[in-house]
Amino acid sequence: MRLLAGIESGTVDAIVTDPPYSSGGAFRSDRGGSARTKYLQTGAASLDRLPEFYGDSRTERGLLLWSSLWLAECWRIAKDGAAIAVFCDWRSLPTFSDALQVGGWSWRGTGVWIKPKSRCRPTLGGLWNDTEYVLWGSRGARGSGECLPGTWQCAAPASGTRLHVTEKPQQVLEDLVRLAPPGGLVVDPFMGSGSTGVAALTSGRSFIGFELSTEYAAIARERLEAVEVSGADVIGAQPGLFGGVA
Repeated sequence: MRLLAGIESGTVDAIVTDPPYSSGGAFRSDRGGSARTKYLQTGAASLDRLPEFYGDSRTERGLLLWSSLWLAECWRIAKDGAAIAVFCDWRSLPTFSDALQVGGWSWRGTGVWIKPKSRCRPTLGGLWNDTEYVLWGSRGARGSGECLPGTWQCAAPASGTRLHVTEKPQQVLEDLVRLAPPGGLVVDPFMGSGSTGVAALTSGRSFIGFELSTEYAAIARERLEAVEVSGADVIGAQPGLFGGVA
């Protein structure tokens, strides 16, 4: 929020972000585990090379209060008619939908990312947990823009090529950044390894991103600088090009 405060009010066309869900368990002790323990299938040893990320152990009430604050700051920097898209899972969906509205946004719908069953976990006696969600909203009315998909059926990057523990499919991000017009400004307050920035820059949008983890900030910076030079995500396509991520 301190860094968001440095952005001028009413200047951003879209916020696209994947914040910490504080999920992955039914109890506080479950949420306090490592991101790899909570979000990755057992045996994903190839991801031990990736750094942990911060802020993923809040209670539901703590997550609601904290998210309401940064979502309100995102509303401040947004233009009238700007859009927001926030990833969440089934546990955090009620919290984020409330926080979105507390922050001043008009909640306008929910997109669904459907994962391959081979890449998610079954529930004994219940439904497969094979989906995550994209809550989207706007600051006031949306007067123009493209008609974007409401569902995506695709896999997250494979563990051997992933640059972040919870990295989202580039296909989904390439659609979401189109909430901003060509040449518009996209902001991601939780940019991780920079995937949203890659989608924005390669589609002709501008990008500002923030990341608390110094390790992921370094990955994102090198990745985005490479996109600006080459016009393509050469590091995302070949993670071994980034020092320490192979």
